[in-house]
Amino acid sequence: MIVGERLKQIRDSKNMSQGDIERRTGLLRCYISRVENGHTVPALETLEKMARAMEIPLYQIFYEGGEGEEPKMLNLPPRATSKLSRKDASLVSRLTVAISRMSDRDKALLAGMAQKLAAR
Repeated sequence: MIVGERLKQIRDSKNMSQGDIERRTGLLRCYISRVENGHTVPALETLEKMARAMEIPLYQIFYEGGEGEEPKMLNLPPRATSKLSRKDASLVSRLTVAISRMSDRDKALLAGMAQKLAAR
């Protein structure tokens, strides 16, 4: 599953339309459609806007599974990490494992810290 499909899945589960996301984020509906259909790769800031609009923590976009289930990382396409150096790819892999083992509270704290750092 890719990020666009996951965004659509979350939006549908919350009974929201692309128009609802458009109104809450200011992003054009046609752009939201392009993201959901995998034609456009959104920036992190865009993902943050969409997560806020759907009232979910940002990390949930990258995990799948229902409540009470152990979250599973999305299977990102190989191209997502193919441009990274071996050292950076290793770091991303270790970070992915570490985040998957965190409690929801710690993930929310980490996401909040990342948002504050990104705002600077």
